[in-house]
Formats: sequence, C-alpha cells, structure tokens
Amino acid sequence: MPFTPASRAALVAALLSGLALDARADSVTDWDLRTTQIIVEAKLGTPPAVRVTALVQTAAYEAARALPADASAASIDAAIAAAHRVTLSKLLPAQQAQIEAAYQAALASIPDSAARAAAVAAGERTAASVLEQRAVDSIAAADTYRPLTTAGGYVPTAVPAALPWRQRTAWAMTSPAQFRAPPPPTLTSEAWTRDFNEVKDVGARSSTQRTGEQTEIARFWEYSLPSIYLGVVRSVAQQPGRDVVRNARLYAAAAQAMDDALIAVFEAKYHYNFWRPVTAIRNGDIDGNEATQRDAGWASLIDAPLHPEYPSGHSTLAGAVAAVLKVEAGSDRIALSTSSPSAKGATRRWTSISEFVREVSEARIWAGIHFRSATEAGTSMGTRVGELVARRVLAPANVAGNELEVTLR
Repeated sequence: MPFTPASRAALVAALLSGLALDARADSVTDWDLRTTQIIVEAKLGTPPAVRVTALVQTAAYEAARALPADASAASIDAAIAAAHRVTLSKLLPAQQAQIEAAYQAALASIPDSAARAAAVAAGERTAASVLEQRAVDSIAAADTYRPLTTAGGYVPTAVPAALPWRQRTAWAMTSPAQFRAPPPPTLTSEAWTRDFNEVKDVGARSSTQRTGEQTEIARFWEYSLPSIYLGVVRSVAQQPGRDVVRNARLYAAAAQAMDDALIAVFEAKYHYNFWRPVTAIRNGDIDGNEATQRDAGWASLIDAPLHPEYPSGHSTLAGAVAAVLKVEAGSDRIALSTSSPSAKGATRRWTSISEFVREVSEARIWAGIHFRSATEAGTSMGTRVGELVARRVLAPANVAGNELEVTLR
C-alpha cells in the first residue's frame, strides 16, 4: 500500500517508541529499527524490501560469527554495524546519508581501538562476500507483461507486481517451484462454493457480517513490509538469556525464510493466475456454479494488490516466519507482538505462534482479497519454506565456526 510522508513518519515514531521501552535491545534489534527507517524512507515495495532485509540480516550474522570465539561484545557490535553499512550502501545508495548517520551513531557507543578497527574490517569483508555470492540473484529481468485484450480494446494498464520474483535465486530452495501449492479449487467444487460465499459475505466493503474487531485486524494486516513480521521475531529475540550472535542468527533465518517464501508464492501465483474475489464475485454468473451468485457492485474492504490471488502472500510469509520461530523457541507457546502503521501504530499480541498465523490468514479473508483456500495453501507453503531454512541456518552446527557457504547457496 502507498504511504504518505506523514504515515512513514508515524511508522518510524511507533517503532522508535516500542524499541526504546525495551531494556533487552541489542545491536541486532537496534539495527533492525535503523534498517526499517531506511527502507521506509527508500519507499520500497514489499518484495524488494524483503530481499534487502534478507541480504542485510545475513551479512550481519555472518559478520558476527566471523569473529574469534572470544571476541568482545563491543567487537561484535562493530562488525554488525560495518556489515549493515556495506550492504545497505550497496543496495540503497540513494539513502547513503541516512545509512552513514546510522553507522556513525552505532560506532559512537564503541570505544575507538585496534579491536574495533579489526572488527569493522571483518564486517566489511564478510558483507562484501555475501553480496558477491548473491550477485547471481538478479531482479533486473525485462518487463515483458502483455495485457490480455483484443485489438483496439481498452484494458487497465497497470503492470502486475513482482513478475521477476519467480526467476530469482532462492536461499535454501532448490527451485522456486519446489513447494508449489496444489491447484486452487475447481469452480464447481464445494470448496469453491464455500470460499466464494464466505469472502462475499465477510470481505465486502459494506459487509454487515464482519465485526468491528475483524475490520481492525484486516486493516492491521494491510501492511506487509518486513517490519511487521520482524516485530514478531523481536518478541523472541528479546526473551531473557539470549545473546547478540544468537539473535543475529535468528534474524538471518527469518529474513531468508521470508525472501524464499515470496519467491515461492509469486512463482505459484503466476503459475495459476487465479482471479481475485472482486473479479470472481462480479462474474459469479460465469463460473458454472449455481451456488455462487453474481454481485455486480461488490468491492473488497481493502483494494486488491496487483498480482494473482492464489496462494496468499501474507499467509506464506506468516507460515515461513512461524516455522523459524517454532524451531528457535522450541515451542508453539510464546508471547508475541508487533505493530502496524496501517492500524495507526496499534500493537497486537498473541500467546502462541499458531494464533499469530491464524490471525494473518483470517485477516486476508476479512479484507476481502483472499479466499480461504489461498490462505491455507499459503500457510502450508510458507511452513515448508521456513522449516527448510531453519534446518540450514538454525541447526546446531551452524552456531559458529563454519564456512559461509553453510547459510548461502
């Protein structure tokens, strides 16, 4: 969704206040906040923002683990700062002044010394290595989208979002289609009838069946930039007894899982090219199903994104993050929270990882932009992606001392 300068400022203010209140913040969570500010100011869409986040968080983790086992906390912080500076400067050069200011602020709290200089050099080398290894992951594919029309006939001219994403190189998956969801329900099936009529009733802009709380939740999850999911990750990172390297590893795993999840979901979306509820409901008389009635003026609570419906991207992201968190926490039962600028900075809380995932999926139905089958397929895909990334990044052997290729393909 587009954000005005005022709403971007509100997001940054909300994140700043939330982090400032937490006494367990470390350099990883501090830099998460700084990176969020930089991404917001760069006005990135969700897929590019997730890609940047994955590169930055991976570089930070590799920088931290590249130091000797007896490295001081200050040295680790310096290496993490240097890794952020190198990756962000390469990926978002237009934000250089903001990146440099964030870097200098981070270094100001670390005494100048030979150890700090060595850690900075290590962080710079490691970040450069991450960028070099991921150089094959290009998003510069030519725009070859061809609108479906007849000669002389007008059609909307907006180009669908994230078309090149299915061509990207994944972090852990062997191919973008590795976990492709099964096809959406056939239009004469009971599942389709259920899906169609459910979203028609509760997802309409003028729905009288959607509760006030459901509307608030739908608005909350209208936002999709990485910060809304990394807020959930921060809930785990700020648990007692954790250290900065472990948190760097967690953030790298979550960010890689999110990035692979988007690669997987956009591959599936453009493979199936399934219609959005607003299209289906306004054309309910042509699907061959007598139980799905057309509503010529139906509109969703939230405007539909410019890409195919199936599977749900938000559900895929939530499933991927949840799978990583379950491995890291060792339990489904853990307190989570995050904030959303599309809900005016409101914070939502959950008592389990599963509860968080269910809410994300329900929110997309209440918003009127997804069918239930798409949220179920997205959650399943995301879970498989997250479990794969967790096995690669969070495995005990990856804690320290291994080669960079352990976490990079």
